[in-house]
Amino acid sequence: MSLFRIFLFSSLLISLNSSLAASQQKTASEKTTIAVAENSQENSTSPSENIRNKQIISLSIVLVILLFFLFYFFYQNNKLKQKIKRKEIKQKILLNVINAAIDSQEVERKKIASFLHDNINSLVSSVGLHLKTFTTQNNIESDEIKKAKAILQEAHDLLRDASHDLVPTLLVRFGLIYALEDLCERNSNSHIHFEFSSAIPTKKRYTEKFEMKLYFIVTELFNNIIKHSDAQKAKISLSEKNNQFLIVIQDNGKGFETEKLNHVEGFGLNRIRARIKKYKGTISITSKKGEGTFIKIQVPLPL
Repeated sequence: MSLFRIFLFSSLLISLNSSLAASQQKTASEKTTIAVAENSQENSTSPSENIRNKQIISLSIVLVILLFFLFYFFYQNNKLKQKIKRKEIKQKILLNVINAAIDSQEVERKKIASFLHDNINSLVSSVGLHLKTFTTQNNIESDEIKKAKAILQEAHDLLRDASHDLVPTLLVRFGLIYALEDLCERNSNSHIHFEFSSAIPTKKRYTEKFEMKLYFIVTELFNNIIKHSDAQKAKISLSEKNNQFLIVIQDNGKGFETEKLNHVEGFGLNRIRARIKKYKGTISITSKKGEGTFIKIQVPLPL
């Protein structure tokens, strides 16, 4: 709005200059008429006066053009700033929505894992114990009882694995470093080997939320390597530097074009970025076709 006022004021100033020039021209004309009446030898206006009037008009036109371009520049600049601001607000809202969904999901994971481990799994174990006691006391052995025991054991193992996938017991009991080392061992097989390296003591603990966030970030990145990279080797390195927690993950897979990374939704990178940004961290991904992938995550240590 202020730019519009400046433009109006400038236009008014130009109009006043033009009026002043016209008035000056009229005065000069009147003076000429008087001069003609008084002295018949003077038949026209002075050439210097005409040149001056033309200069005033030319300057006025140039000033109008300059003010127009100035107004247009400020208008476009203001429009661009508003567009950038709207985009930033939209991104912030999107990140908040993603983080809210992640937080609620992690809370539910913990509740379900606790319920499975502390209640259902305990009940299954109790049934197996009573069945074993009954068969021992009564000296009963049959194929049906053996099958029942095998089914109970399988149910116990499935519940334990499901509980571990939701919230790993090792993570809760022993911490992030130990849990990530175990994650490398569990994901290694005949097709791919995950190497673990850490400059941080295994027994070191951080806040529960911090450990859970980083654990699930690494889990998601490992899943991407297993599903999409066709790699035979992968390595994770952990360290601390300048109050920052550093994670480096690299593989020798087929790689991809990082320019197309924003269009790839299957990798779940939006969720990973949202988690990292919530902790004011950064993630950089370097990859080329046929040359594997290098990922570096840097997150401030919790206070």
